[in-house]
Amino acid sequence: MKHARLLSLLVTFVLTIPASLCLAQAPRPARGPLPTRFRRVLSPEVHPDRSVTFRFHDPNAEKVVLSVEGSHHPTPMEKGANGIWSVTIPPLAPEIYGYSFVADGVGLMDPSDHLIKPNLLNPQSMVLIPGESPMPWEITDVPHGVVHHIYYQSGVVGDNRDFYVYTPPGYNPKVKGKYPVLYLLHGYSDDASGWTAVGRANIILDNLIAQQKVKPMIVVMPLGYGAPEIVSPTGPGFRGRNLAEENMTKFRDALLTEVIPQVEKDFRVKTDRKDRAIAGLSMGGAESLFTGLNNLDKFAWVASFSAGGLSADYDKEFPSLDSSADSKLKLLWIACGTDDALITPNRKFRAWLTSKGIHHTDIETPGMHEWPVWRGNLVALTPLLFR
Repeated sequence: MKHARLLSLLVTFVLTIPASLCLAQAPRPARGPLPTRFRRVLSPEVHPDRSVTFRFHDPNAEKVVLSVEGSHHPTPMEKGANGIWSVTIPPLAPEIYGYSFVADGVGLMDPSDHLIKPNLLNPQSMVLIPGESPMPWEITDVPHGVVHHIYYQSGVVGDNRDFYVYTPPGYNPKVKGKYPVLYLLHGYSDDASGWTAVGRANIILDNLIAQQKVKPMIVVMPLGYGAPEIVSPTGPGFRGRNLAEENMTKFRDALLTEVIPQVEKDFRVKTDRKDRAIAGLSMGGAESLFTGLNNLDKFAWVASFSAGGLSADYDKEFPSLDSSADSKLKLLWIACGTDDALITPNRKFRAWLTSKGIHHTDIETPGMHEWPVWRGNLVALTPLLFR
């Protein structure tokens, strides 16, 4: 009787042992090498002379080329016996470059690179080429501002959207002091994160403020689509003129009636026109000109980088603009890369401004329609603002 009871207790104890504990005692099979699809390679590899080696593992590809921002033509890559494609390109100037691999006609990001260039139509990887001394867009040991990510529902556009706000080092929402504000607009196919994730506007401002080259300011970076369908991969884009105009006007309305009032409610910004600037790149450059120059009661500083998207009928786009704008504008700054296809319409627009007796600053720098040009534009523009 006693033995039967002991046996019953022993069986009960064994049955209550957690299955995971029992499994933990089982011998584990030996682990072999990782499957080929999980193997990683070193890419990109930046060498001391600023040449760069790119590598991409795709044993089944027939042809792989490298596409790098700023290059007119893709660079063929060579396939090794291990299925790794590679190429070393000549030294690059200190900058941040977007790049991608094109394998048998398909554009791909670098799976070995953690730096990502977000884009709604053509995301890429990025490689940073450092300078002898830190470039304005490199993180340095200086006080840093904060980037706030704000969401809201737009009644103008009819969707849920976002914008980013950079507050400079030392910003304190409880302190009475207020700051001038720059509304900084992204380009076509970017999202609202474009100026921080790719343009590094916050890092640029941190460094220039620390060097006392720029007045501390708040920077607001809104989503630039008044008609979001314009950025659809299968849509007409700016070829659909009616859609392009809707995109421009609804963006303006959302900025003026939704974003600016919310920023002025939630952040310590000055509200006088002389303390408000607007600037942007590509589509955002056209939006900054259209919004700023048609609302000089709200903006005293207007700038564009490689503006694209305005119609050629400037009298229709800016019906009230004449020489009286000179007394209202603190700065009208128009920049474009000399190798950019948009250099011709930008020059035509500047000539039209001259014919109207409107003074402006013309900036032409080497480069195509690319972020290295626009980062340089931001570095050149911001020291001029709010002086």
